[in-house]
Parts: sequence; structure tokens; C-alpha cells
Amino acid sequence: MYSLGLEKHLVAVSDYSDYPDAASLLPRVADYQGADIAAIMALQPDLLLAWDGGNKAQDIQKLKALGVNVFSSKITTLEDIPKEILRLAAITHVEPRAKQLSESFLQSLGHLRSQYQNSKPVSVFYYSWTAPLMSIGKQAWANGLLNVCGAETVFADSPVDYPQVSLKDVLIRQPEVLVAASKSSITELEVYWKAHRAHLTAPLVVVNPDATSRFSLRLINELKILCNGINENA
Repeated sequence: MYSLGLEKHLVAVSDYSDYPDAASLLPRVADYQGADIAAIMALQPDLLLAWDGGNKAQDIQKLKALGVNVFSSKITTLEDIPKEILRLAAITHVEPRAKQLSESFLQSLGHLRSQYQNSKPVSVFYYSWTAPLMSIGKQAWANGLLNVCGAETVFADSPVDYPQVSLKDVLIRQPEVLVAASKSSITELEVYWKAHRAHLTAPLVVVNPDATSRFSLRLINELKILCNGINENA
């Protein structure tokens, strides 16, 4: 909505909607527990934007039954982001702006794909926290980001998308690069690895998890940081 210049029409958001800063000032009408149906209906929205997979299906169905016009968005690939921007623009009558934004996003994405397609993918240990130590499998969203950078998760053989792994597993697999999706500094994050640096020399790259895990146009800038970090250190 902010990318399309439609922020003046926003009457409420869900929890963790904190970008840009102005979004933090809007009322919250949904969280991980579900949507506040009464609060939403009291606002009498003309349109409700729903993330397919991020909301309880029964909540969305109830809102539809109550007559709310629901725009349901499902993102599975990076290319879906500009597609959904264009789809939203078509019903909010800002197609020219959306076309420009979408073309810019796809151009940047295409450039990154062509720039970092190595003959042999860089092996990466991608994690968000260490207690427990969690990584990503081949089908996880973040591995799609790594693939753009000519890299792949070192746990590509995991039967689940977000496996819990042991430190021993990481040391045995010897990734070429460590990637932490974290708001902590490299200095803080290196504390965990310090005792094992004699056995694991892979450099550490840090990316902003808010940018990499949210399906918005600003992801492309963080993806550039990720790709540069991986390929400069591999």
C-alpha cells in the first residue's frame, strides 16, 4: 500500500506492521492468534488485504460472509511480488505506478540472477537463531533467495523446510558461508561461533530478517546485500 502511494486509505494493520514508521501508528486488528472480526467490521473497510497462509482461513471466510471485499494474496516465488502489486493496483486504480515499480523490481532481480549463477552453488548455512539452532531446507523461502545469489542451503537434503539441526551437523557439513537473518551485530553473533572457529572458518554474513522474510518490494535491496556478502566471502 505504501509502495503504491495508497497509505492515506489504510485504516488499520496487523501486528508487526512496522515499515515504514507511519504504519506503526495505525490500529492493530489482527495478530498470530487471528483477526479481530468486531474491530474490522467497526471500521467498515471497502477492501481487506489478506495474506493467504498468514491468516486463519475461518477468519477470512467469516469476513467474506459478512460482506467484506477481500483481496487474498499468495506469494510463493520472488516473481509473485510484482505480480501481486500489479493485481492490487488494478483494483485500486494506480496501474501506471505499479507497472513502473514492478518493472524495476524484475529488472533488478534478473540482473542478480544473471550475475551470480555459478557453475557450482556456494554452500550456505542459513539460520535465524541458535536456541534451538534452526536452518532451512531446499523448499524454504530463504533458499529461493540463496539460489538467486548462486548459493544453496547446506541442508538441501532436509525432508522439512525448517529443520532443527545440531552444531555438530553444521561442522560436519562445512558450509562455505554462514548467513544469519538477525538484527544483532556480527560481533554479537560471532560469540556463538568463536569456540568453533578452529573447525569452521566460513565467514558470517548478516541480513535483516524483516526485509528478507516479508513479501514487499524492499526485499530486492536486502537481496543485493545478501548476494554481495555471499559472493565476496565465498
